[in-house]
Formats: sequence, C-alpha cells, structure tokens
Amino acid sequence: MDKTDISNISERKRALLRKPIIRLRKQGSGNTEIAELLWFSLATTICWWKRCQREDQSMLAEPKPARKHFKQRSLKPTQEKQIQKMIVDHCPEQLQFPFAFWDRQAIEPLILQQFGIIMPIRTVGHDLSRWDYTPQRPAEVARWMQEAYLAIKAKAKTENAESYRADESGIATNGNLVRGHASAEITQELRLNTRRKHIRMISAINNQGKFRFMLYENMMNSKRKIDFMKRLIKDDHRKDILILDNLKVHHSIPDKELPGKNAEKIEVFYLSSYSRELNSHEYLNNDLKQVMHGNYNGAARSKAAIHYKTISHMRHLQKSLRKEDNLFDHPYFRYAEN
Repeated sequence: MDKTDISNISERKRALLRKPIIRLRKQGSGNTEIAELLWFSLATTICWWKRCQREDQSMLAEPKPARKHFKQRSLKPTQEKQIQKMIVDHCPEQLQFPFAFWDRQAIEPLILQQFGIIMPIRTVGHDLSRWDYTPQRPAEVARWMQEAYLAIKAKAKTENAESYRADESGIATNGNLVRGHASAEITQELRLNTRRKHIRMISAINNQGKFRFMLYENMMNSKRKIDFMKRLIKDDHRKDILILDNLKVHHSIPDKELPGKNAEKIEVFYLSSYSRELNSHEYLNNDLKQVMHGNYNGAARSKAAIHYKTISHMRHLQKSLRKEDNLFDHPYFRYAEN
C-alpha cells in the first residue's frame, strides 16, 4: 500500500489527519511507528509533530471556509450587468462625463454616480478584465496604423524615398530635475533663474535612426517650417516623405505650397488625431529633456548653456546607433518596424 500523499489534499482534510498523529505522539508512540501505522511518510509525521510543539493546539484547528463566489465583491451581479450595458449603449459624453472613451478613470465615477460605491481604480481594472473588456485604440487610430501607414510605407519603398517623422520641442532653463547627495538632515535647494530662457528645436528622424535638427527661437511658424523642409531636401539625394502631427501651423497654406511645387523631392503626410504616441519623435524629445534638465555637464542656467547641451546631445545621438534603435523598440511604435 502506498503512503498517503498530502500534496493534493485540502487544508481542511490535513487538519483532520493531523489529529490522530498528534494524539499518538502525546501517548508516547514514536514517529516511525506512527508513520507505519497510519501510512504516512516519516518526514510528514516529524514535520507535523514539530509544528505542534511550536503552535500547540492552533495547528489542529480547522481552517475557515473559502470565500464563496461573488461574496465580498463591491458590485452585485445585477449591478455589474447594469454597468456593462451602460458602457455598451452610451459614450461618456452622453452621461455628462468629460471623457472621450470608457476607461478605468471614466468607469470609476460612473459606478459612484449609479450606486454610491467608491471603488478603487485597481478593482475597476480587475472587474473589466473579468468581464472580458480590453483596452482598445479608437477606430481612426487603428485605421491609420493598418491602412494609411502601410500605404505610406509602400509608397516610400516604390519611390526609393526616405520616410521621416518630424516634431517640435521646447527646452527651458527652469525645468532642472537634478538630484545630489547631502546629509539626511539637510535638504538641498536649487536656485532658479528669475527670467526664463528657452530655445526650440524642430527635427526629423527615420526608421534607421538617421535624423536632422534645427534650433530656433520664438514660436514655430510657416517660414521656419519651410526653411527646415528646404534644408531637408538639400541634404538628401532621395525623395523625402515627411510624417507630421496635426499642429495647426502644419496645415497652413504656405506649408502646403512647398511640397506641391517640389512633389518629386518631398511629400507630406499627417498622423491620426490624438495619437502622439505613434510618433517615435516623442521618445527622442523625452530623451533630450532628461539630459537637458539633468546634472550632466552642469545645470543649464542660460540660453547659451541649453544651446550647447542640445547640440552636444543631438550630435551624440547621431553617432550612437544603438541608442537611436531603442527609440523604435517601444510597443506603441513597433507598427513602423521595417
């Protein structure tokens, strides 16, 4: 006869099996004798007896029954069905909520409004997952990724063109995120400039990590945008395809005239609205600002300092192919992989 395998026995049954072992041990029987009599392994009887010596009678108590299905949930099944129906039948704006789509932040106040229940946002996420509700992109964004971008990619391949994504970025002197060592009892202070100094940059990057940039002051306008596109055309020997976000200045009449007159040299396309995360350039801007606002090469306190640090870091990126490749490794941007 095989020994009793306790690995597949519930905790309730184990509590029942421990009682005769502990009773026989207290009567003077040895571990080996008990193991042979009750068909347990010697290791099990020794382990349970040592545990009894540590915990006394508490180990013999039967465990509390497991929580029943649906018990202790914030929402009752009928309430869950009501919330699910409202999510399917209505958009947030129809129910006077300032959200574009139903996500955890939008469903949390909906539950509070309907049932007066304050539910943690993490619990809302668990319930959505249990209902088989998954986060999805807006149809327009998904359509751009699956149709418009594939057409742009095919066009670039057919015409042997360079495909760039362009964006603007602003760097200021009052955004230092510097940390330094000091005594635990003393908090360091960072003095800020009384007058804010800043510069701006427009740049374009392609899938291979090749990019061009131009620094300027004041706001972006059509003249500066056209100047940048002319430099891009002059620098490249192939046709350039430029993908821009939907900034208002990008749709100005002068901006559209240059590509129209130089269709064999440059062509402009636009990202879907509300989809800045699809532009790899956002990650380039984030990388730049981390360096600019850090302590590397000293804190940037003047316009000359931020100008120098920007040019220095951008030229470093142009030579660092590995770092550029990481900009395209984000899950949001893998749709554009070659």
